[in-house]
Amino acid sequence: MPEPPHPVNWNLLTAHELEQEWLALNRWVDWLRRTYGLQVSVIPPFWHHHPEMVWELSALHLHWLAAYDPEQNASAPLGWHRDFADARERLRYWVTACSTRGDRDRPTRQAAWPGEGPAPAIQEVKFDDRDEEFVDFVIAQVRKRQEAEDEFYASLADDEGP
Repeated sequence: MPEPPHPVNWNLLTAHELEQEWLALNRWVDWLRRTYGLQVSVIPPFWHHHPEMVWELSALHLHWLAAYDPEQNASAPLGWHRDFADARERLRYWVTACSTRGDRDRPTRQAAWPGEGPAPAIQEVKFDDRDEEFVDFVIAQVRKRQEAEDEFYASLADDEGP
């Protein structure tokens, strides 16, 4: 039997877990946008580049899994739909804030606080193939996480001494 849904802390996943979560979330987001006819103004193709959207969509996915669990109360899906309406409003806000579009994307603007250096310049990037870009993105994210894990375990081995 599969595990019941559990919260996903994207910051603490191992490289393997990260890859699995990215793939599962991407499949679900694709299903969600098609099933509900969601426009780019709600879920843009490059949502995965925006942590605010990743966290929102991940929470919505887990909520959906729990609401549609066979052991759940029959009215749970209504609660999910009510929360989905709220989530769509937040997603619209974040899409507007980051100015991502159907065929191009740019990082969400970050305001510099007093004492910090200036925020980095924002470069818009145009993409031709969303699925190919997503695969490349996940590979890079997993590689980065694996390197961090390897570095951590190597530091433990260094601490053990001779």
